[in-house]
Amino acid sequence: MVTDAGGIDVATASGGRYGPDIHAIYDDWAAFRAAAADFSSDDAFALDVSALGSPVPSPRQVFAIGLNYRSHAEESGMEPPSVPATFTKFPASLTGPFATVELTGDTVDWEVELVAVIGARADRVAEDDAWSHVAGLTVGQDISDRTLQFAAAGQFSLGKSCRGYGPIGPWLVTADELPDPDDLALGCAVNGETLQEDRTSGLIFSVPRLIAELSAVLPLLSGDVIFTGTPAGVGFSRRPPRFLRPGDVLESWIEGIGTTRIHLAAPDD
Repeated sequence: MVTDAGGIDVATASGGRYGPDIHAIYDDWAAFRAAAADFSSDDAFALDVSALGSPVPSPRQVFAIGLNYRSHAEESGMEPPSVPATFTKFPASLTGPFATVELTGDTVDWEVELVAVIGARADRVAEDDAWSHVAGLTVGQDISDRTLQFAAAGQFSLGKSCRGYGPIGPWLVTADELPDPDDLALGCAVNGETLQEDRTSGLIFSVPRLIAELSAVLPLLSGDVIFTGTPAGVGFSRRPPRFLRPGDVLESWIEGIGTTRIHLAAPDD
């Protein structure tokens, strides 16, 4: 847990009640939030952010939404969807915010996204109640192997689930820490060149709407992850197309949350 004084080890501060298993905390999120207010900062320590892993290392379900910004639908030459275009990233694809990620080919693309993490189980939740089921928000990249994604008449989940193709972090930020969790600036850059810039108020389906839509179909479980979609500026829509290369540095940021920095490496034969 991050405080003005530095980092607090949750397992130590709670006398072992919470941690070190992160997902056990999500399973008891409301009680954890209440207890965390009383954690002492006396033993706060300097954080080594380079050592951070994913704030949600092994979720049971990972949802991802396609074409959820009108700008991205337009650049893709497609009509904005009338319902969320949902697929999954397999949980094993997730990694931390400062990882080195191995490219799987020469058509690998970037997609900065706001990621919502479920706290309280959500089943048939009304849109007006949805924020109460969110543990927090973080920064994500839906890295995509476009060749694999569009092979065999389309296999989005596989093309977006290669090793390390779901970096998230650096922090999980609770909604009350943000001036307006429905309107956050986000963007990404490759080697210092900004390629995507937008605001999450441009989402076709907001975080609460997504939770309402998804939970109408199946329960969302504590610790589940929702990649909410990417704005315009991806590589395959550019003319000519542009893709990630070994040695590239991919930075992604969201206002009030932080910045991730991914190093891209050549395929490991």
